[in-house]
Amino acid sequence: MIQDFSQQRRLIQCFAFLRDGGEALRETFFAQAKVATLPADHIICRDGGQCSQLALVLAGTARVYKLGENGREITLYRVEAGQSCVVTASCILSRRPFPAFAICETEVEAAVVSQADVQRWLTSSSYWRDFIFAQVAERIGEVFSVLDAVLFQPLDRRLAALLLHRARRSPQDAATSRILQVTHQELAVELGSSREVVTRLLRDFEKTGALLTGRGQIELLDPSILEAR
Repeated sequence: MIQDFSQQRRLIQCFAFLRDGGEALRETFFAQAKVATLPADHIICRDGGQCSQLALVLAGTARVYKLGENGREITLYRVEAGQSCVVTASCILSRRPFPAFAICETEVEAAVVSQADVQRWLTSSSYWRDFIFAQVAERIGEVFSVLDAVLFQPLDRRLAALLLHRARRSPQDAATSRILQVTHQELAVELGSSREVVTRLLRDFEKTGALLTGRGQIELLDPSILEAR
């Protein structure tokens, strides 16, 4: 049960189905859901695990990834504030095991809904149903983008796009947005590659004057070179 009015307000602001679904839906949701906080690096679910609850993220970021037999990881998508993990939702509805790993990249605060409520609200509330289906559509698009990149795009182009994406998500100050606090291993995990390959590509970028690598960080000197890849 969520009785804290400040938490209720945050949830209403974060999730449109609570804003638009009417008082009855809000009362039912707050009576059944609970708010939980998980620390960074907490493993939310393992490949093959069972899902009994659905989390709706209020703050923080969780990462859903696949781990290959060779030990390499590839990120499928992230779940941030205002979102939920649709793989978890699909596992709840189909009663199938979770087919990937989910981990907290940062501390995550989320409203947690039981399996029974997820299923019941799908039939009783069009607002909840629309929220779940919209999340599914968005995530399917993201996963297909990952597949397209892995199968059809050269790794150097994918790496350049990832560096530019991280720069855009950095603080807006022009000077700081070009300094990325990221390791070669973290980039390799994102791309489903090895650290050695990523290091070699970064050195190639460095030779062109696009960036400068340092310990635990990469400074973008000329993003236009990366944009031209």
